[in-house]
Amino acid sequence: MEKNQLIKKAKRIVIKIGSQILEKNNDIDIDFITDIANQIKKYSDREFIIVSSGAVLAGVKKLKLPSRPKTITEKQAIASVGQAYLMQIYDKVFSEKDLIIGQMLLTIEGLQERKRYLYAKETLNKLLEYKVVPIINENDAIAVEEIVFGDNDYLSSHVSVLADADLLIIISTAGGLYTDDPSNPDAQLIKEVVDVDSALNYAKSSKSTFGTGGMRSKLEAAKIATSHSIPVMIVPKSSDIIDKVLTGQEVGTFIYPSKRKKMSGKKSWLALLSHPKGRIIVDKGAEKALKEGKSLLPSGIKEVEGIFNPKDTVAIVSQDNIVIGKGIVNLSYKDLKKIKGLNTKEASKILGKDVEEVVHRDNLVIY
Repeated sequence: MEKNQLIKKAKRIVIKIGSQILEKNNDIDIDFITDIANQIKKYSDREFIIVSSGAVLAGVKKLKLPSRPKTITEKQAIASVGQAYLMQIYDKVFSEKDLIIGQMLLTIEGLQERKRYLYAKETLNKLLEYKVVPIINENDAIAVEEIVFGDNDYLSSHVSVLADADLLIIISTAGGLYTDDPSNPDAQLIKEVVDVDSALNYAKSSKSTFGTGGMRSKLEAAKIATSHSIPVMIVPKSSDIIDKVLTGQEVGTFIYPSKRKKMSGKKSWLALLSHPKGRIIVDKGAEKALKEGKSLLPSGIKEVEGIFNPKDTVAIVSQDNIVIGKGIVNLSYKDLKKIKGLNTKEASKILGKDVEEVVHRDNLVIY
């Protein structure tokens, strides 16, 4: 499908706004937030979700601090102040346009649990059903270094998948992907990208006073979204930027969605967010069968590692010690150690209950 067709049919749109984008003259750019609100109001026939950074920036400004915090504890405290201030600004500006906002704070740790992931999805859908504009940020006040998304570029891509979005718009200081650093006068804008991996060759990481990402993180985030059939646009901060995108004007970089078959919601969560609690090492025959789309049976299991229960996620590992996939297991590690390498009839006899698949193909993702 062509670029303009994909944009035209996009009904549910995620807009990612970074800290640098929100900053103007050492404060929050209220004019820009107002401009975004005006455009969302204009396209009332579509649904919008905003992934907004800026809690730390807002906290720094509210507390009149000279610079960004350096320790995780300082960041958490300042983000706590800033998130309230930031949402106050969004609420005031959007209310003036008769728009209602709702706040959602997420952590990667929360989304790694299947039940909480589904609750987040249901909450998001209900907010949109109520004609609310969700404003989503990482929960910086409780997140720690080991579990943060790393940058809200990644959060925006996960939110796009969570929401089954039709388009992700990342507003960037660079304004798009260039063949070289945009400050280089010879650098040229790459208007369309089909292969994200190839485009990564042009991208460089960067860090700003209040942001943590660069073009590389944006492309790596785009890879997550496009692999789930969601097109991505990286565009500049300018007035009416959403209107320019939705009316098909030449702006920024358009990244086409992957042509691969779209994964189900469960398999998407498995691939992107689930955290394995153990490892199942499989033999060559089982590896081949799994790659052909079959379920994992006890006969193909060589070893079982870790402590896990039924319905937990496990990594599926080849005899060469390569992780080839992840799956939701039907049996505990104790039971699997008793029946590894046996056929289902022998396994059922040992466990005293019917044993079929260890991991059903519907609950399995093979890389």
